[in-house]
Amino acid sequence: MKKKKLLYLIGSSLIVISLIAGITYAAFSDKAKVLGSSFSVGSANLMFLESLSMGTDPSNYKDELPGPTFTNIGPGWTQDYLLKLISMASSKISISTNAFYETANDPQELRSDIQVEIIKWYDTNQNGIVDAGEEGPVVGKKSIIKWKTEGFTLGDLYYGQVMELILRFSAPTISELKQGASAVFDFEFNSIQS
Repeated sequence: MKKKKLLYLIGSSLIVISLIAGITYAAFSDKAKVLGSSFSVGSANLMFLESLSMGTDPSNYKDELPGPTFTNIGPGWTQDYLLKLISMASSKISISTNAFYETANDPQELRSDIQVEIIKWYDTNQNGIVDAGEEGPVVGKKSIIKWKTEGFTLGDLYYGQVMELILRFSAPTISELKQGASAVFDFEFNSIQS
């Protein structure tokens, strides 16, 4: 009986020790969690600065601008159109541009006579006017037809960066047969994340 009691006591002690060890082991367990994982898709958002002298105030950002109206075009005509683009993209974007037109909006094919030369502009005093010394390198010169089919590559922009451009339109020669002709073209600026 004593032996039985002793075995019972040893068995009970082992059970109690096992339980204490189990509780002690559980007291040292731990978890590490990653909570609320969030994912957001980047953007290639490109906008215009509506006022060329207002700066980068968000109220000055526009997705579209009205196009210029050029009148009294003749042989040797030239006129500039100034633009400022701003990147609101989440990462670096590459900028390109193309013209767009429908043949119905250019029945006398002025697109083959009108040239566009794109020039980098450095508006150092931010007055929105091309002052002496602010014209940069020429990106290229093409007819409206080539601007549509080939386009221009303008370079890269990062978030908040501004690209200032001079679009210099010209008509070196125009046939007398095109007197009174008119046309409508759109100019598109494209951004692609790079």
